[in-house]
Amino acid sequence: MSLFECNADKELMVRLKHDADLVQSITELARSKGIEAGSFTAIGALKSARLGYYNQSSHEYREIKIDSPHELASCTGNISLKDGEPFVHAHVVLADEVGNTKAGHLLEGIVFAGEVHLRQLEGPRLERKYDEVTGLSLWNAE
Repeated sequence: MSLFECNADKELMVRLKHDADLVQSITELARSKGIEAGSFTAIGALKSARLGYYNQSSHEYREIKIDSPHELASCTGNISLKDGEPFVHAHVVLADEVGNTKAGHLLEGIVFAGEVHLRQLEGPRLERKYDEVTGLSLWNAE
């Protein structure tokens, strides 16, 4: 286990633009505000999305395309650094018009309406580095 102690610095409430990409919007917000570490939640609705499912054997993401409107029933994620730039890692649960859900790693989500609660964190510099065992870029404290 790796433990990284952080303190909440400031909290931002953000309304996303219609037709924006959720992941890119949070990435741009972090870059513009100088946020290197944070956590966030989001609610709203997406017009379309691309989710990922990570195959632990092949170390590859399988993409799940969602080409119809869905409620953003749950979205949680974090911000850290990868190659010195803000990197957004988000997971979502999306619900269709009858309540059926799809979930996974959010690669892209085109916003119909979205609200984000972002908490900036202060503490060790969390930089993502390649992990041999998982094939993923995971947190490493510098």
